[in-house]
Amino acid sequence: MKTNGGRCRIRALGRSQRALMARMAQKKYLQAKLTQFLREDRIQLWKPPYTDENKDISLALKDLAKKYSDKLECCENEVEKIMEEIRCKAIERGTGNENYKTTGIATIEVFLPPQRRKDKKALLETRLHITGKELRSKIAETFGFQENYIKIIINKKQLQLGKSLEEQGVTHNVKAMVMELKQSEEDARRNFQVEEEEQNEAKLEEQRIQRTKRGLEILAERAEMVVDPETTPYLDIANQTGRSLKIPPSEKKALMLAMGYHEKGRAFLKRKNYELALPCLLDADRYFCECGTELLDTVDNYAVLQLDIVWCYFHLGQLECLDDAEKKLNSAQKCFKNCYGENHQRLVHIKGNCGKEKVLFLRLYLLQGIRNYHSGNGEEACEYLNKAQQLFKELYIDPSKVDTLLQLGFTAQEARLGLRACDGNVDHAADHITHRKEELAQIKKEEQEKRRHRLENINSLKRMGYSTHAAKQALHQAGGNLDQALKILLSNPQRWWLSDSNPESNHHQESASQENIDQLVYMGFDKGAARAALRVFGGHVQLAAQTLAYNGGSLPPDLQLASEDSSSTPSTSPSDSAGTSSASTDEDMETEAVNEILDDIPEHEEDYLDSTLEDEEIIIAKYLSYVENTKLATKKN
Repeated sequence: MKTNGGRCRIRALGRSQRALMARMAQKKYLQAKLTQFLREDRIQLWKPPYTDENKDISLALKDLAKKYSDKLECCENEVEKIMEEIRCKAIERGTGNENYKTTGIATIEVFLPPQRRKDKKALLETRLHITGKELRSKIAETFGFQENYIKIIINKKQLQLGKSLEEQGVTHNVKAMVMELKQSEEDARRNFQVEEEEQNEAKLEEQRIQRTKRGLEILAERAEMVVDPETTPYLDIANQTGRSLKIPPSEKKALMLAMGYHEKGRAFLKRKNYELALPCLLDADRYFCECGTELLDTVDNYAVLQLDIVWCYFHLGQLECLDDAEKKLNSAQKCFKNCYGENHQRLVHIKGNCGKEKVLFLRLYLLQGIRNYHSGNGEEACEYLNKAQQLFKELYIDPSKVDTLLQLGFTAQEARLGLRACDGNVDHAADHITHRKEELAQIKKEEQEKRRHRLENINSLKRMGYSTHAAKQALHQAGGNLDQALKILLSNPQRWWLSDSNPESNHHQESASQENIDQLVYMGFDKGAARAALRVFGGHVQLAAQTLAYNGGSLPPDLQLASEDSSSTPSTSPSDSAGTSSASTDEDMETEAVNEILDDIPEHEEDYLDSTLEDEEIIIAKYLSYVENTKLATKKN
């Protein structure tokens, strides 16, 4: 076990620290419970009879505190103190609303990192026409941060520094979450940071973000390009068996970017770098939302992402900042049900078992338990936490069984996944892992062969003079049949003539030379038709001849118009092309960006299902103790 892991850190806490954490958790629970009672009884503490004309507490609040303390079986003084805090915050909020109406100065509720947070919520007043950078500076100055070491999340999105708050949908009373980035080990050791180093660090961080984005875009674009699967890395989307999925082009790029950002965020999660993980996960969420709901209901990726986002907020100590935690968890549960079936029957039918996926449900129940506890729903919290604990017992793996599989040459990850798939049976797990590896190798071989065959067909059409764009479109329409694709191109020559964004295309770059015209005339075509066809097809004799022959010796009407347009189109001179040095530099940068992404994409297709469950074990025990302490506290009173 790593000495800096979650288990050791928790156990190293002294009794006083653990007691303090338990008291804080119990206070949050009471706050949530009292807020729930006030909402149910439609009581507004900032109005009479609970607040007098001087905005001071009245005797009516004391009577209400006694009523609720009896209901909760809690200390009356503690209940009254918490209710007074709720009343003061409500008055403060009302004052801010009045101020916003008269002056236009908005109030932002700032959620600071746990180590910087005081008992009272932090409020910041600002006008909404300022930029994100100006707000970041204001937050840094007000709360004592180094400006280049914080990120701000508002409305579940990372604050953009160059745009105004209004442009980003920031409104009065919005919640802003502040994440403080960790400094380097050298910075921590020296305990100071020079301004120039701060700027360099911020610049490097911004470059890393841009590189990540570019790397994902390149890999997503390659999926639609013609690349050799043996030599050029690209992203592909596969189903639960490992076979490629056919997805509408309008959604495919968005889905690939979403999955790419998700993997990048998960890489940070594994390193417990939650401050950098969250922006990547929120970007993934944004791209997933560009996909159709029908697609999201058929893949579990979106559900796993919702869990990862809430898990990230939990570890950042910002669950109360995530207004839609319940919505995200419900969305994850619904998505799992749609993907796996009511009782996982669809999953069992496809994969033969559902043992590995139970890890996801353990985390779902755990997060639902935590959310319910912090919402004041003690009974529901206890129910979900017990369900999580029961799943933990089912999924616990005997370390000696893992060691046995390690001795057989399997990895620790393969061992955990195999044992959970086979209910802990070592022999069955060994057979399962071996069979699955052989099956995936065969599927990979078949998928690469399909892609290679498609590449050969595209190249065959390109040798005939057709563009990559036209070849791909025709083959797609023909279901991969080369002969049928050629018929489609001949019957629709305008498909070839459509502008192709690929730089290899040389439309209109060659004139209709006399030699080429004579060649077509010798074949029996009219001289005028030959000249027009050669203009359309950039001097390509074979394409011109095929099209004229297919259309009875003349061009279709739409291509006759194209011929007239092409006669006035200037050709591209060699001097217009970019220098080789610049192109080489861009290529190196693209390679670097792609490699960074590939480093974070796990080799094992079920990596997201692998967990030692050490963190989950500790958190389950901690929150069950909170629930139990709350029960004991009520009995004592």
